[in-house]
Amino acid sequence: MSPTTAAPASARPKRRVPFWDNARFACITLVVLGHAVQRMTYDSEIALALYLTIYAFHMPAFALISGYFSKAGTPTKTQMARVITDILVPYVIFELLWTLTQWLVEGQADPNLTQPSWTLWFLLALGIFRLALPYLALLRWPLLWAGLISVGVGYLPNVDSTFSLSRTLGLLFFFTLGWWARDRDIVMRMRLLESRPWWLRTSAVVVLGATGWAAWNWLSIWESIDLRHWLFYDSSYVDLGGTQWWAGGVRIILIIVALLLSVAFFALVPRGTHWWTRFGQYTMYVYLLHSFVLYPFRESGALRGLDPTWLWLPLVTALSVAIALALATSPVRRVFRPLVEPRPAWLFADPALAAKERRRNDPTGSRRPK
Repeated sequence: MSPTTAAPASARPKRRVPFWDNARFACITLVVLGHAVQRMTYDSEIALALYLTIYAFHMPAFALISGYFSKAGTPTKTQMARVITDILVPYVIFELLWTLTQWLVEGQADPNLTQPSWTLWFLLALGIFRLALPYLALLRWPLLWAGLISVGVGYLPNVDSTFSLSRTLGLLFFFTLGWWARDRDIVMRMRLLESRPWWLRTSAVVVLGATGWAAWNWLSIWESIDLRHWLFYDSSYVDLGGTQWWAGGVRIILIIVALLLSVAFFALVPRGTHWWTRFGQYTMYVYLLHSFVLYPFRESGALRGLDPTWLWLPLVTALSVAIALALATSPVRRVFRPLVEPRPAWLFADPALAAKERRRNDPTGSRRPK
């Protein structure tokens, strides 16, 4: 090729879009914050309102991002191997670590790989999402089918937390929507990342602020209907007290609210590169490790009875951000990479499938240098 000949488009390296890394890190920070304030919700109404606001959209938003970077084509051997190395093997490793932790701290443990411990359900969800997506993509109206599954699964009491199936299917619509938006090139065609007029950012602040106000002002209503457990997407309607035939309508409303809040949230995520942007490439480190950091605080009761709330809630929020930042740093990644990103070549008939590559993949779809 002569110096003046341009390389074909397919050969050009893809420019990394910092918005997605920013969105990933913002989402994972909300995950840490939600888990950190959970114990405070028993003593503080404002903490409970914050908790409900976060849980109304943070995991749907994470599922949207994961779906956006997923492919629906026939998986290659390498892609199938990544489901094992990036999802299943870390799941087994961290389930064993949780069993050991509970045995050492609590003096008892119930090792059961079919029941994910605390945060590990999302690893299984990502694996099931990837397995289901190629089949959904074959159908006409995949979003409709995914929506029917997400709403319909709540009517089946026998679909429970085993292998995190109830929660996974409950969030399937968001993952499928993320894939559909990428497949239809919605973001680029509508130029959603190119400009944000002031009125859009203002509207996003109003939407999120109004949700927080509603969560706090009508707290007695949300507690009476047990809203926090509806937001988990992991129980049947009967278990949640929704014995009426129209109980699925509640989930439809929650899905619409989650989409509205996710759009508002994404509208406020910075588009440019910042010093913390690169941490968005390592969200799985934060996701898998932060629960071990929070475990002593939650189990010791240190997060109960904190007063005044106006002082402690900002401090816990700042601590959550600090934990998310710290767990994504290079020293932490070097120490825990064998656990978070294992490459067990001995597991495969073809060891090359697990060999270290020039680029690594986060299970949520972030590609990065090794």
